[in-house]
Amino acid sequence: MSKVSDIKEAIKTLPEKEYAQLRQWFSKKDWQKWDKQIEMDSETGKLDFLINEAFDEKAEGKLKKL
Repeated sequence: MSKVSDIKEAIKTLPEKEYAQLRQWFSKKDWQKWDKQIEMDSETGKLDFLINEAFDEKAEGKLKKL
């Protein structure tokens, strides 16, 4: 059996409270990874097109007030 299969089987046996804690841990871990990727993309200029698009929309008067 693979490690992943073993982990899946162990997860199935968790009490609901511990399962919820595990889900929260995974969610937090995913968001931290996402935040790091966004930061790296921003620093390397990969997201500059979004800034340029926003400036273009503003110049054309297409922005909506929130």
